[in-house]
This record gives sequence, structure tokens and C-alpha cells, in this order.
Amino acid sequence: MRPISFKRHRFPADVIRHAVWLYFRFTLSFRDVEELLAQRGIEVSYETIRCWTIKFGPLFARNLKRRRPAPSPRWHLDEMVCTVAGKRMYLWRAVDDEGEVLDLVMQRRRDTDAALRLLKRLLRNQPIEPETITTDGLGSYVSALRELGLGDRHRPGRLQENNRAENSHLPIRRRERKMQLFKSMASAQRFLTTHAAIYNTFYQQPHLISRANLRRFRGEAFGVWNQATAA
Repeated sequence: MRPISFKRHRFPADVIRHAVWLYFRFTLSFRDVEELLAQRGIEVSYETIRCWTIKFGPLFARNLKRRRPAPSPRWHLDEMVCTVAGKRMYLWRAVDDEGEVLDLVMQRRRDTDAALRLLKRLLRNQPIEPETITTDGLGSYVSALRELGLGDRHRPGRLQENNRAENSHLPIRRRERKMQLFKSMASAQRFLTTHAAIYNTFYQQPHLISRANLRRFRGEAFGVWNQATAA
């Protein structure tokens, strides 16, 4: 894993890392992050923060992905409608049965070719083969999985049987509203890919674990973040 270079930047690396973390970790605008930094005596414009997220966000996400353990082999796939530059688009996403985002791709269509593109990305980028693939009733998944020879692992179900994927859309919906919709497919793909990597790193389910374990998991998450964003 290559270290991140912060050369030729006026602000220290710790300020840049913190600003990028705030923006992707919470439902904040660039102006919100600017104000939070100003409260700490750091005067930086929201436009500078935007440039930091574009430049460093994908680098941080790449390093975080390399440090993630293998996900669960039980996958859930679903697609959601998004408005991008005033046009109807489809965000295809895959999560495992623990809620970790495996991959996503923004596409113009909701057909077999689109389903194939997501599945091929998954099979190429994930370190394990799926045991089961749960989807909703969309026929495009059936055709795509049959073409890839994975029809025997398909578990088509009703909406409630794919709640893991449905619930994972909620953070995206909140960000979509905060950003007043996405402006282009490229910027949406870049933002959502980075958001997913940081979301996975800090994702905990506090209602299912004790406070002691929550503190330990948070400490481990920040340890991974510090290593992945080190200069």
C-alpha cells in the first residue's frame, strides 16, 4: 500500500484527512465541513474542501479496500432509481449479509446487460466466490446469472427477503438529498465508491454489541483509517 503524498498543499495532512473524513462519514455539505473546521480555528474555503475530496477521496478509498477482510459469501443485489443531471438513472449495488457494500455501478438502463456489468465487477474484484446471491424479482438477474453459470446460487425472493440490500440504500438517499441530487454519472460513481469504502470501515451496529466492543471496534476502525491515509 503506497503512502499518500500531501506535498504542495498549504494545510497539514491531518487537516486534509479530517476534512475528507467528515464529508464522507457524515451527511454534511462542503459548507458544513468548512464551518466545523472554522470552529476549530482552521480557516479553509468550501471549494478547497471540495478539491480535497476529489483528489484524496479515491486514494483513501483504494487503500481502505486493500485493508478490508474478505466479506461474507452471501450476497444481496438490488438497484435503486436516481436522478442524475435531471435524467433517470439506476444505481446497481451489492452488499453482503452483514451490510458491507461490495460494489456499485451507476448505469442508464435496468436490463440484463446492466445486471451483467455489476456481476462481472463483483466476480472480478471480490476475493471470494458467492455461496448465494439474493435478489428481488427482476428478471434481468435471472438472465445474467444464467449466462454466468451461477443460476444454482440464485435466491430470488420477495421484497422482505432482500431487506439487507433495501436498507443499505438509506444512507445513499440521505446523501442524495443533501447534495441536491447528483450532477453527473462520473461524479456520482466517484463519490459513491469513496463513500462506500469509508462507510464499510466505520460501519458498526451499536444496537447489537456492548459498549466495550463498540469502543474497541471504533478504535480499530480509526487505526485502519490512520494507516490507509498516512503520508
